[in-house]
Amino acid sequence: MTSLAHPRLSGLARNPAAPQDVLVRLAAHPAGRHGLSLRRGQLADAVVETLLTHDGADVAMKLREDSISPQMRRRIAEHPDPAIRDGRADFVRLMVDLEEAVGIALLEEVYGRHRTELADARDPRLRAAVARAWHDRPMTVQAALLADPDPQVRAAATVRPQPGVPPEWTARCLADPAVRANVARYVPLTPDQFAELMRTEDERIRQAVAGNPHLSTEMVARLLDVDDPSVRVAVAQSRHVDTETRDRLYALVEAEREAGSIAAQVALDWSSTEPSWLRTAPLDERLTYLDCRQPVFRRVLASCRDLPEEAWRRLDDDPDLGVRRTAARRPDTPPEVLERLARAHGDAFHIRPPLVEHPNFPRHTLRSFATEPDPHVRYVALRDPELPVAVLHQLAAAPEPFLRRGVARHPRATDALLNQLLADPTPDVADDAAANSVLSRTRMYGILSEGDV
Repeated sequence: MTSLAHPRLSGLARNPAAPQDVLVRLAAHPAGRHGLSLRRGQLADAVVETLLTHDGADVAMKLREDSISPQMRRRIAEHPDPAIRDGRADFVRLMVDLEEAVGIALLEEVYGRHRTELADARDPRLRAAVARAWHDRPMTVQAALLADPDPQVRAAATVRPQPGVPPEWTARCLADPAVRANVARYVPLTPDQFAELMRTEDERIRQAVAGNPHLSTEMVARLLDVDDPSVRVAVAQSRHVDTETRDRLYALVEAEREAGSIAAQVALDWSSTEPSWLRTAPLDERLTYLDCRQPVFRRVLASCRDLPEEAWRRLDDDPDLGVRRTAARRPDTPPEVLERLARAHGDAFHIRPPLVEHPNFPRHTLRSFATEPDPHVRYVALRDPELPVAVLHQLAAAPEPFLRRGVARHPRATDALLNQLLADPTPDVADDAAANSVLSRTRMYGILSEGDV
């Protein structure tokens, strides 16, 4: 995040070309320390020493292991101030107490024990943290966690479908209130187990059961009349539901959304569920969903890679943008399809990799995007590392801050352009301009002087 009060200092601290003496001076300022905490790579020992001098406990807590040298790690570990010496460990222990996610390697580092020992630790909060962090644990460890006397440990061990619940543990887990809703989402259920779960008044359990991929046709039929938007959407996505029933269920939830139901809006617009079974269905069956009224089915179909050419043509022209973007990520997408999609809607840069990095994208067309009327489409032009300076000046004058930020990060930004952006009223723009590695050292020292650093 940017320092709102001193964005140029926080940005300069992230600048990969900033020399050591600049970073040492920044380490004495709160905004500089904030930027340094976001900086990639290892910090020089002199920078770390300054950080410890000015904000030792906070710095010791935030510094990643790969950002400091072995010598400085020993220095911190032997520091006379316990707040500095134990800052990182205290922070990790606090995260464990708050049930926040902590990587398994970091747990091993702080507690000084192998993960197999930590899984048997005396503190149940630590055992639960191991269950949340050690995703590929062997089944022997998983069995011990499933049998743990503490419900929070058992719950943490069953959140993910993997490593899963052994068949011999299914009945016990389904009878356990601490984990019943978790395991009901993914374990194969017998008819009796399904019936028992459906007798509950807990809507979380019914929603979990409805999304279980192992339900039989009979089980799905029994869920058809459950008056819950999340259940209806999950059932509508089942492979055991015909087109008419699917359309009816979606229509019911859509009507609820139109009437103002938040639960219906969440079920339709914010749910991460999808008919993932469709990816492994026979090709002939999958192709029948080209005409499905619900875009989520067409998006799953577009994520396949073995469709015939006619299917790709239809998906490339699908009315749903998400379907078109998913289809465009196949390895052999034609260049004209990629360009047309980016020119019409820009690129979804939060989805990796972006379309402009597709091997077939016609990168020679990038600079022509700069004259498009839609600012999100103009932003695509900034992916051209050789974009003319005149075009950068044009984009830097845009009213949209995200376009100015893109110019501030561009490798061809000139000193004059960066000076302009360093004075931008939007803090994020100034921060990014200060972080650009082409910024001259003279300007770096100027930023320090202007900030009285």
